[in-house]
Amino acid sequence: MKLALEIIAVAMAAIRANALRSFLTTLGIIIGVAAVITMVALGEGAQQSVEEQIQRMGTNVLTIRPGQSMWGGVRGGSTERLTLDDAEALRRDSGGLLSVAPEISSRTQITYLRWNSSNTAVGTWPDYFDIYDHELILGRYFNQGEVQGRRRVVILGYNVPEELSTPPELLIGKTIQMSGQPFEVIGVLAEKGGAAWMQPDDQVFVPVTTAMYRLFGGRDRLSSIYAATPTPEQLDLAYGEIDRILRREHRIRPGEEPDFSTRNSADLLSTFNETNQTFTYLLAGIAAVSLLVGGIGIMNIMLVSVTERTREIGVRKALGATRKAILFQFLIEALVLCFLGGLLGVTGGWGAARLMQSVMEWDTVVAPEAVITALVFSAGIGLFFGIWPAQRAAKMDPIDALRYE
Repeated sequence: MKLALEIIAVAMAAIRANALRSFLTTLGIIIGVAAVITMVALGEGAQQSVEEQIQRMGTNVLTIRPGQSMWGGVRGGSTERLTLDDAEALRRDSGGLLSVAPEISSRTQITYLRWNSSNTAVGTWPDYFDIYDHELILGRYFNQGEVQGRRRVVILGYNVPEELSTPPELLIGKTIQMSGQPFEVIGVLAEKGGAAWMQPDDQVFVPVTTAMYRLFGGRDRLSSIYAATPTPEQLDLAYGEIDRILRREHRIRPGEEPDFSTRNSADLLSTFNETNQTFTYLLAGIAAVSLLVGGIGIMNIMLVSVTERTREIGVRKALGATRKAILFQFLIEALVLCFLGGLLGVTGGWGAARLMQSVMEWDTVVAPEAVITALVFSAGIGLFFGIWPAQRAAKMDPIDALRYE
């Protein structure tokens, strides 16, 4: 034990004697580990953010969209369509399994007094707010009677009053202009947050028939239909019901390709995770190259150190140091260099992740597993690239070493 501590002390003294060179030697390790920590933090943060957004949007919601036409093997614009009749059939014939809400959306210019804003207007049914668990902070939802009557009423997303520079309570009951048409504000939604594909806080909501025949100029095609089940466990059954009902409505025979597609939040999360994993592998490859370069630098400096300390090695062997003791000393030096580089890299990666979170407002999560893996990997680099220089020092003939000038 005493001998081991003495060997470690000698190795540390050699590192301290060339502190600047030791730091420059570990720079490749520092950069590589910092890149790994930052990359993993970004990936974990993005995945956690998407999972939270999907939870908020609903895990028991299916999105039905029209299919796309094929021409010469190339997927083109959508010629198939979903209509209100499809939504009615789903609600009527699913035996109470589905809560259904159609959607038609487009950008529209909103003005109130001297303020204006460009937002997405969503035409839908009252069920939409139950499906996505939207709550009101003021006012009320529109009802089915207002849908049938094509009434010009609107519910504002949480951010819209601020965009119109007006407190929400002052907008209730007031008339705003949407694409030059008057709409009465009947409600303001509570803050919901959103995902890249859905930002309800920046949207405005009107009855679907009003959107079709008054706001969007007679457009009768739906952008999508949302269908929710009472529990996520019923999604598989819901897929079958949707396929059965829409095939009947669109007169599609069994075995033929449907002209609609049905997806749920889990599909979106799976797609995102696959994309995220691809970028993770790419960045990990770049970081691995940096670590490899750093390891080669460690080996190079250790070889230089062995050459510089040839007479010292000869003296130690002449005084009785064994091959194992010499080997252990130089391995400890390489290991400490890489481990310290790993610690500095972890610190740098954590700092970079925090900086991105505070300055760029990116979601980052520094996972303990990533820190431990980075430190173990950097130590492994030290051992791997330190073996050859250590063996070279251990195999030196003491007489030749003492004669070295």
